[in-house]
Amino acid sequence: MGPSIRLFLVGTALTSGMACSGRGQSPPQAAPATEPRQPASSPAPAVHSDTSWLASDSAARTATLTLRVTRPAGSPSALINGRRSGDARVVVPLGWTVKWDWRNDDPGAAHSLVVMNQREKIPLEGGRAAFSNAMSRSVTAGLPAGQSDQTTFEAEETGFYWLMCGVPSHALNGEWIELQVRPDAATARLQLKGP
Repeated sequence: MGPSIRLFLVGTALTSGMACSGRGQSPPQAAPATEPRQPASSPAPAVHSDTSWLASDSAARTATLTLRVTRPAGSPSALINGRRSGDARVVVPLGWTVKWDWRNDDPGAAHSLVVMNQREKIPLEGGRAAFSNAMSRSVTAGLPAGQSDQTTFEAEETGFYWLMCGVPSHALNGEWIELQVRPDAATARLQLKGP
């Protein structure tokens, strides 16, 4: 093979390589102008007027919760009033008294309830309550089916909290809802995400 043929083959190979890599090609044509798309906004949790498990008394500055733990067939975790993984939020004004009547109606496992400060990750098990007395008895051991507990505490600091089962791994599996203490809230209310 003569030097001119080699030079021709090398030149052809380089040109082909540049075309494959996008070099040496004409720039792609710009797409026709269209109206800019509006970013999809995620809706805020809906505020529902269903207060069957939350009673708000503005005169007494008290929120009373009736909480039941159940485990329907096919559910990945026990549910607190049919909710899990933060898809319910109880909003309470700062300085209000919160009372709860909590009951374990799951025949297959022991459960508990504790209010804990929200952090980066849900803890493995229940620990120190965010407010004095904001926990059921036997936080990590839980109470067996059919047992209940009542407690009263003051929502004395603003912020977001977990209302979570303190039995090891239960909250990690979704057994929690939220509590938000707000200085600008006029009354206690529920915010529910989804149906």
